[in-house]
Amino acid sequence: MDKSQQLAAQAVGQVLAGRNLTVTLEGVWKTHPQLTSQQRGITQDLSYGTLRHLSRLQAYLAQLLTRKLDDERVQLLLLVALYQLEFSNNAAHAVVDHAVKAASHFNKPWAKGLVNAVLRNFLRRRETLQAALGTDEVAQYSYPGWWITQLKNQYPASWQAMLEAGNQRPPMTLRVNRRRLSVASYQKELADVGILSHALGNSALVLEQALPVEKLPGFLEGVVSVQDYGAQFAAPLLDIQDGMRVLDACCAPGGKTGHILELADVLMTAVDNDADRISRTRSNLVRLGLAADLVIADAANPFGWWDGEFKFDRILADVPCSASGIVRRHVDIKWLRREQDLRLFAVQQSAILHGLWPLLAIGGKLLYATCSVFAQENQHQIDTFLQEQTNARQLPVTGMTHGQLLPCTEHDGFFYALLEKV
Repeated sequence: MDKSQQLAAQAVGQVLAGRNLTVTLEGVWKTHPQLTSQQRGITQDLSYGTLRHLSRLQAYLAQLLTRKLDDERVQLLLLVALYQLEFSNNAAHAVVDHAVKAASHFNKPWAKGLVNAVLRNFLRRRETLQAALGTDEVAQYSYPGWWITQLKNQYPASWQAMLEAGNQRPPMTLRVNRRRLSVASYQKELADVGILSHALGNSALVLEQALPVEKLPGFLEGVVSVQDYGAQFAAPLLDIQDGMRVLDACCAPGGKTGHILELADVLMTAVDNDADRISRTRSNLVRLGLAADLVIADAANPFGWWDGEFKFDRILADVPCSASGIVRRHVDIKWLRREQDLRLFAVQQSAILHGLWPLLAIGGKLLYATCSVFAQENQHQIDTFLQEQTNARQLPVTGMTHGQLLPCTEHDGFFYALLEKV
């Protein structure tokens, strides 16, 4: 466990320095190829957990330290160990022991004693330390203050539930390829091998316990995909029919692209501006046994790749956003995003929306989608667009209030706006 503590502490430090957690962990795996799958899993869990509850852990540490540490490595190690003591089922004595051993590698004579004293002090004073958090919402919820304020203003009745949902471990949700078999049939296949699940909607199964995809029956054969239930709303909302021309802009990694192609036989063009992400989309479609015209291009500047000879019946604009609705899956977002980023995303979203609109046929539909809960990226963006485009109207979206799915136990947070060209 001590190696995992050290590596997780390093990963947390990288995120706080501005680096993406996924990229950071990929770097850890490359530099430590000797790690077992179990050690990788523990390291990842500790990294995610510490970042998920970072502000609370920092508040505890501030109370426990009598002076500022002059070695960031010790501080990061203490945060990881505090996460384990507060939120994991690990034996307290083992957590402390491994942390002390990890501190011995820092070549600081005082580090072992300090780590031991701080962690044991936490165990003795836990209830007092918890009570001392008081009304400090940043510490209680472990979100930046600006984020909490935004949600309070926009969702006065549900902001607390949203923050708490974002701090939960996400479920592993599957999308069954109903071209291949029914949801009930696949659920039975899972049950036959001891994998329990419950159904949601028309295509989703939520596993009671996450597991590697290679252990899913039929995954490699394209029978099933991993996709959050909220993301599975997109394809049906487009009202796809056989023979339509469909554009999936900002398509990578291809989850929604594949879902659309599972629902109907369409002429699909899928666009993304990143070659590596297009490669991932291609791999996903190959696994599903589906095909699309994949284009590496900028969705905001279609005249660089669109020939102008035909227009699309349906367009999915799954635009870049703050990803504030999927924070439980990407815990680093809370600490990498800044409030001013929302304005920058809004500019990019507007450019894509305006760039794609000329490609839509009269009577066609465009679905604007984000995985954000901030109105600046969502309905405010659509309201501005409708004021500027007299040939656009917003259609009602069934199953959600004003197109907004709030994060909850069953799904992440998403926003959908269905626009028709008239």
